[in-house]
Amino acid sequence: MNAIVNIRTPFEILNGVAQQPDVSKDGRPVPLSFFHAGSEIYAQGEKVASHYQIEFGAVRIYRLLADGRRQITAFHLAGETFGFEADLAHHFFAEAIVTTGLRTFRPVAGLDRSRELLPLALRCMVRAQEHLLVVGRQTAIERIAAFLIDMADRQGELAQIELPMSRQDIGDYLGLTIETVSRVLSRLRDKGVLKFHGLRTLEIRKPETLRSLCE
Repeated sequence: MNAIVNIRTPFEILNGVAQQPDVSKDGRPVPLSFFHAGSEIYAQGEKVASHYQIEFGAVRIYRLLADGRRQITAFHLAGETFGFEADLAHHFFAEAIVTTGLRTFRPVAGLDRSRELLPLALRCMVRAQEHLLVVGRQTAIERIAAFLIDMADRQGELAQIELPMSRQDIGDYLGLTIETVSRVLSRLRDKGVLKFHGLRTLEIRKPETLRSLCE
């Protein structure tokens, strides 16, 4: 399922939910929790108590390696759900990339939501498998092309997409240095494949060319 592209501002969303109760009768949460850029949502080793749906913003999932390096394993965008684990503790950190609003889903006694949650959890698993395929590609340009196509698909296959994550984030996700990420993006821009509109917004001007680079 493609990500929902949310064009409402945090203030519009806040005004729309401010008067609603914390939890509805069926256990579905109503209010938003707000996280500033860089804020931790949960930590590795922390007990699993909830899963989360992003109303606006973006989240990175990562682990710190023994040598201090960071390995990002997933990005989650507006409309996507994260926080699933196979056991009772989180195996990764979750952190807001930009100002982010989350809806928190907590287990409710007597309420079976397995039919609803299973497809969401399986979707997260498929995305993790696809990430392994991207990182396994041989060249930097193949990895970045596949990453950009994935971001476009998850934002409704729009020609102009938002990249809330930094170049360093992209490098930590794809197993590349920030210099390599910047160099490849500049090369794609110079070839007319991409056009940048500011630091975090880009237009895919030649989508077929981009797709051909990662096939």
